[in-house]
Amino acid sequence: MKKTLIALAFVTAGMAAVPAFAQTAPTDNSGWFVGAKVGQANLNKGNYDGSDTGYAINGGYRWSVTPNTALGLEAGYNDLGNIKLKNAFNSNPVVSDPKSKLHGWTFGANGKFNFTPNWYATARAGIYQWKGHGISNDQNPLYRSLDKTDWYGGVGFGYDFTNNFSLGLNYDYYQAKKDHLNLSTNLVSVGAEYRF
Repeated sequence: MKKTLIALAFVTAGMAAVPAFAQTAPTDNSGWFVGAKVGQANLNKGNYDGSDTGYAINGGYRWSVTPNTALGLEAGYNDLGNIKLKNAFNSNPVVSDPKSKLHGWTFGANGKFNFTPNWYATARAGIYQWKGHGISNDQNPLYRSLDKTDWYGGVGFGYDFTNNFSLGLNYDYYQAKKDHLNLSTNLVSVGAEYRF
């Protein structure tokens, strides 16, 4: 009974906090921002099928289009982890470093759309200048180091706790293909953003 009362007290305190957050809902959504995301990067292409921890950081500026909509520019960096090679041959290693590696710089446009005073959706897309390492998917597989300019895109949703701080869930796709090496990766992440 005592544990139930303690749990009920925590739930009540949490419900009481929601109106307090709602009172500090953003009134102007333009300005500078910085953000960070961490989550699970997934690669299921060619010789790779697995996941690893990935992260991304970004920053930029948004202009207020309406009280609920802001559009802007962003730049950032990501590291999408190291994913193991599929065990297509046997238990013996095929190459000295069979893991994929993918990281790069992003530059693009983004939008933030508040559908209530605190809940929002986001969208982003742009160019992805990547560098990657991995086993090519052809008749004579080679461990290659390549770089290229491709594209990225993503969506998300979250909650504005104050005018300056929010947390959200995101899905991003990073295209990374060149010369029979496909390292295109999905990132499902939790992100935080701070607005100045």
